[in-house]
Formats: sequence, C-alpha cells, structure tokens
Amino acid sequence: MRIVEMWPMWTLLADITGWFLVHMGVSYLFFIMPDRWFIRLTDGKLPNSHGLREEIIYERYLLIRTWKDKPPDGGGLFPGGFAKKKFAILDKAYVSKFIRETRRGEWTHFGSMLPAPLFFMWNEPLYGWMMMIYAIIANVPFILIQRYNRIRLQRILRKLTEKSGNE
Repeated sequence: MRIVEMWPMWTLLADITGWFLVHMGVSYLFFIMPDRWFIRLTDGKLPNSHGLREEIIYERYLLIRTWKDKPPDGGGLFPGGFAKKKFAILDKAYVSKFIRETRRGEWTHFGSMLPAPLFFMWNEPLYGWMMMIYAIIANVPFILIQRYNRIRLQRILRKLTEKSGNE
C-alpha cells in the first residue's frame, strides 16, 4: 500500500536516490564497524568437507570462476577501505584481514537488501516488487563471491599456519 503519491518521474527519482542512499549508508555503516566484529574462532582452521562441497557447488553449478572478477569492488570506496579485487601478498596477517573483509562485505550486501520493502511506500505494488528483485539481483552475486573467496582464503590461511608451525 502506497503511503506517498507521486508523479512517475518523481517516483523514479525517489527510487534512484533511495537506492543510492541505502547502498552508501549501509556501506559506510559496515565500514566503520570494528574489525573484531567480523572475526570468527574458526579462522585459519581447516575448511571441513562441507566447505569443499560448497566450493564445488559454486564452481560447477554457479560457474563462479567465469564471472566473479567482473563485478566492481567497493572495498576501496572509503578512504582506508580494503580492496578485495586482487590478492596482494601471501602473508598470514593479510589473509586473515582479507577473510574478515569478506565477512564485512557479505554483511554489507545483506544489510543493503533489508530496506527494499520501504520502496513500497511510494511505488505501486508492481514497482515495489521490482525494487525487491533489484535488491536481490544487486546483492546476492556479491554475497556468493564473498563466500566463495572466504572458503579459498581459509584454505590458504591454514596452509600458511601449518608452514609457519613447521619452521
């Protein structure tokens, strides 16, 4: 049920502005959250067979390797942000940080979908549902990329930890 009645051009402008504010606001909110909120006790431990099965699903059925590098990386959007487009160095501290940032990115994209129902306030139901679909299409691929990369990074971190333990 629409609460606000607007002309179609104003509705379109409200949708574009609304999504811009949602994406930037949620991104900044998660950017300023402390790193410790994105640490798990399982970091660096061997990904179990479930993680390996999940990786196979991403590769075989979602063909993630063919498209995961194409979407933009918003990690460097704010000064001091962590760009995740390229793997910089093979170091335990860096890989641990990268894993934390995949969690931050995942939560950012989940958070960006939550305000989608608000768009029903000024859109007709059809367009409100289109805004819901947009929220899914604009965020789920990024969530999948973060999860896929985290599985692979946890394996790298485990190997780095084992290697430093043997030295």
